Amino acid sequence: MKAKINNFEVDLSKPIDISIPLTNTDENPIAWYIEKPVIEPVVFGDWIGKVSEGKSSTNFNNIFFNPHGHGTHTECLGHITRDFYSINQCLKQFFFLVELISVRPETIDGDLVITKNQIEKALMGKTTEAIVIRTIPNLKTKKHLKYSNTNPPYLAEDAARFICESGIQHLLIDLPSVDKEHDEGKLLAHKAFWNVTDVNNLNSDARLNCTITEMIYVADEIMDGGYLLNLQIASFENDASPSKPILYQIQ
Repeated sequence: MKAKINNFEVDLSKPIDISIPLTNTDENPIAWYIEKPVIEPVVFGDWIGKVSEGKSSTNFNNIFFNPHGHGTHTECLGHITRDFYSINQCLKQFFFLVELISVRPETIDGDLVITKNQIEKALMGKTTEAIVIRTIPNLKTKKHLKYSNTNPPYLAEDAARFICESGIQHLLIDLPSVDKEHDEGKLLAHKAFWNVTDVNNLNSDARLNCTITEMIYVADEIMDGGYLLNLQIASFENDASPSKPILYQIQ
């Protein structure tokens, strides 16, 4: 099925999924010092909510997970503010023009950092509603990594501010966080992207409708360039939700 959006034609029958599935196996990626997700059948006495156990006509599982630490997730500025803001209330549109770029983080003071110059150079002056950042090297192990205490690459504060000032509303990245793992709680890139100056008293020009999506995976065969993004979330009243970002080629 084809559709026209902003004078661009896209084939909706050919989605490109850049999310990482959430599982209860050791293949699941993990960040922030937690254990893997738990997916298990409900048990009431002798009754087990699992058809293969022969005691239920349905599979009836409980799922315990953390959206920030267990896979692809989309978050709003409520992730860092004292007051409660929900991703379900902040994200009200779900289709955006997006630019996919690939960046090899630079070594700065022993860290791997994505810089403003790299983002600016990769965008080449293009304007877009959303940006997907694929880091190089783009190993398939990103889908299964255990990130805790590994000091993964992150986004420099001025790079996040450049993205903000460029009018980009949605940032997607294949890392567990846009900020450094151990940063003394500064969260400089988060604050710069959302234009938050005081987490205890939110400034009037903070970007309530903007989101950050972390822990995606963009396969090598997906070329850099412009796409249509469908940013799908579950309707959680929480600062973040597991998400399923989908790209569509623009024809």
